[in-house]
Amino acid sequence: MKLKVGVVGSATGVTADALIKAYEVGKEVASMDCILLTGSSQGIPYEAVRGAKALNGFTVGFSPAHDLREHIESYRFPVDAFDLLVYTGFGLKGRNVLMVRSCDAVIVVSGRIGTLNEFTIAYDEGKTIGVLRGTGGTSDMIEEIIEKGAKKGGEVFYRDEPAGLIRVVVSHVMRQSTLAQRSVRKPCLK
Repeated sequence: MKLKVGVVGSATGVTADALIKAYEVGKEVASMDCILLTGSSQGIPYEAVRGAKALNGFTVGFSPAHDLREHIESYRFPVDAFDLLVYTGFGLKGRNVLMVRSCDAVIVVSGRIGTLNEFTIAYDEGKTIGVLRGTGGTSDMIEEIIEKGAKKGGEVFYRDEPAGLIRVVVSHVMRQSTLAQRSVRKPCLK
């Protein structure tokens, strides 16, 4: 089964450099033969999807809308680069829970309050998390948030460049998956 890697970050108000790095994150996720999941918005999530599609990666968007019409008309979110859109009907914060819980790992690039929400869900759920440093916003605050009293949560990795970040996160998830498989007892056959 392929690993599912979520990419979270701001839909608006991000730098051109952060958008370029998000695109590279998407390419790296696809190059590792993982499925890319996002909140189906513009900005960082969309650039990551575009990057994954550049290498024929499989992409899934979790929409806050009830249907395609609301996705396009009310939220003004893109549809062109997704292989699958999941219409949650739960609004922006509600879809975050479903998207994050569907991931094996979450990558944080830039971000604002919605990205912080996605990070805290992932951290609280014990997910493996990768933080792309130097992209601004939430991603540059996470280390301090954890140091200042956040309870123990998921494993968090920090890197300054997309390729190294995706490699370390995917390797960690694969190691954890292998350990979990070994600990499962097989039934005795008679």
